[in-house]
Amino acid sequence: MSETIKAVKGMNDILPPESATWDWLEGCVRSLMTRHGYVGVRTPIVEPTALFVRGLGEVTDIVEKEMYSFEDSMNGDRLTLRPENTAGVVRAVTEHSLLRDGGKRLYYIGPMFRHERPQKGRYRQFHQVGAEALGYAGPDVDAELILMCRMLWRELGLVDGRDVRLELNSLGQPDERRAHREALIEHFESHAELLDEDARRRLHTNPLRILDTKNPAMQAVVEGAPQLMSFLGTESLAHFDAVRAALDAVGQPYRVNPRLVRGMDYYNLTVFEWVTERLGSQGTVCGGGRYDTLIEQLGGKPAPAVGWGLGIERLLLLLQEAGVAAPAVRPNAYAVVTSAALVPVALRTIDTLRTAGVSVLMHAAGRDGLGSMKSQFKRADASAADYALIFGDDEVARGEVSVKPLRNADEPQQAYALADASDWAARLRNA
Repeated sequence: MSETIKAVKGMNDILPPESATWDWLEGCVRSLMTRHGYVGVRTPIVEPTALFVRGLGEVTDIVEKEMYSFEDSMNGDRLTLRPENTAGVVRAVTEHSLLRDGGKRLYYIGPMFRHERPQKGRYRQFHQVGAEALGYAGPDVDAELILMCRMLWRELGLVDGRDVRLELNSLGQPDERRAHREALIEHFESHAELLDEDARRRLHTNPLRILDTKNPAMQAVVEGAPQLMSFLGTESLAHFDAVRAALDAVGQPYRVNPRLVRGMDYYNLTVFEWVTERLGSQGTVCGGGRYDTLIEQLGGKPAPAVGWGLGIERLLLLLQEAGVAAPAVRPNAYAVVTSAALVPVALRTIDTLRTAGVSVLMHAAGRDGLGSMKSQFKRADASAADYALIFGDDEVARGEVSVKPLRNADEPQQAYALADASDWAARLRNA
């Protein structure tokens, strides 16, 4: 016997009944995006490696350690499985000149890939939802995107302040960050003996990322580092104040976290994270911010942009920890067919009902045929359907089907005309 082939480590199958929860969550997201005027976009899973090196930064963890990159054997191109999708969306918008007639609000749902140690809620193939508003410079859009997340939490049943909370910061503009960068280097050089290997490596390339360290031994030196907020100019502070004012106006609580830097180099001005205490130390559920220079950096005409991304696996784990369950997926009716000769009639009626929006699960024959009425009713009950549709010889001979309630013992069984199925479909659909 051949050895069983298994999935790649950290790349998981999503199987029923879990897949139904994914469908529910993605449906909630699509509804949310439509109400906010965001339109779906789909970009390739494989992109040029240079897109992420230029877009995310050469000395980010993602580019240095986590990307699945390879050489195309046909032409020698360097390609990468996308580790995130903001850069891909910007590439597509730039390549196809989507901003020529004004700003665009876009969203995506899809798989990403990072070569990291698999752990609960973090996998090598993971799935993200992202919202990107391109061509809009105002702080109002920053606030809109943050509040979009709040609406999603509420609709999913998460409680702001208990299950999730908002943290904000401003990274200012490049010249302000350069001044801060010099101050950071000076600070960390004066405490060189306290830096770990990763921090020493980044000291002169990307010292801002040292602030994001998870090393407990470095927390004191990080807490004592100069804060970027002290280097922000009038315009940057005004932008941040306007975002905060908008959140205050709708009663959205937040904490200003001066150490919040995010993991990509393209961010400027507003950055934010929705975090939770329910998932241990890896507490970020959703994060994003403004990236006004990325479009130009990737070859497009200068244009502002802001967006966020959330990991579906992480969000589903949070829902589980918070005791939030997806609505049960069950058919409206289960079709019981007493003989093979009646299958064509049953299929015709079921097709009419499904066309009218009724969910019908039809009993399927096995190697030994359809099985007994008792076994079929047992399966009908297990399906959690509200009704059983009984296609028996006597019923069909009268041009009828018996509709038997399975969940309400007080509701009588009734017979309905097969020819009028579209007329009585609403009874089953609205049960």
